[in-house]
Amino acid sequence: MIYSLRGTLIHHEPNLAVIECGGVGYACRTSYNTVVSLGDTGKEVRVYTQMIVREDSVELFGFATLQELNCFRLLISVKSIGPKAATAILSDMTPEQFAFYTASGDSKAFSRVKGIGAKTAQRIVLELKDKVGAGNAVPVSGAAISSGAAAVVPSDSLSEALEALMVLGYSQSEAAAMLSGLDPALPTQELIKEALKPKK
Repeated sequence: MIYSLRGTLIHHEPNLAVIECGGVGYACRTSYNTVVSLGDTGKEVRVYTQMIVREDSVELFGFATLQELNCFRLLISVKSIGPKAATAILSDMTPEQFAFYTASGDSKAFSRVKGIGAKTAQRIVLELKDKVGAGNAVPVSGAAISSGAAAVVPSDSLSEALEALMVLGYSQSEAAAMLSGLDPALPTQELIKEALKPKK
């Protein structure tokens, strides 16, 4: 299993990045958002990867962040969503938006992606919300976000942000720690962005 690639970006198209590592060019299918974030050819870049093996093909998918890779893995676990549809969705929305739409049950946001119908969009929300909830000992809506010794019942924005971070693959305790100390009056998407910023 190839976990990641680091090398020189030698070619890119809207949904493809070719990274040369040790003289070998690896073609990575990817989202438009990742292609944009990688920048110009000639730069050293890193992508996190997922290999998809089928009877008639072996394809490598690469993403600029672990969050985007995790979103991709969640999407391809949904019935009728293949790698092509998953990258199309991630071309239209950031990982933060994906997490927010999933956690808030906004299937209409997914149906706006070209090739994703209303029923498929509803299935994405239903299956992924179930996956988030399945591993929780405590329902997210009743969770407490802890800061030091004090536990605070979260605002709606904090609850949604907590669920969204869990969609991205963080455990409930990790997500709570990431949100600790943030202003609960912030909108959900701002809370998610702040939580995902590298800590100094």
